[in-house]
Amino acid sequence: MFKVSSSGFSQECDRWLDALTTAKSLMPNCKWMQDVRIFEDGHLVWIYSRSHKYPQFVGAGTYDRLAKRFLLETIADENAASGRDEE
Repeated sequence: MFKVSSSGFSQECDRWLDALTTAKSLMPNCKWMQDVRIFEDGHLVWIYSRSHKYPQFVGAGTYDRLAKRFLLETIADENAASGRDEE
């Protein structure tokens, strides 16, 4: 379970893709001293703030683990979509 939070905003997501999409949609509204965070099971795994040029992954191996999850979720979405197209 993922939780996306920012100033005055909080949303829970079951999938990494959904959490990342939600967080990226909040990035343009982020002011100088605010940030956008994603937590996985209560642990911070991703943070964006204006003080860094790019979002930061937090923790050893986090980027690799979440990149693999991103690929698996994308493949699952494509397989589901191709299954609907064949019907």
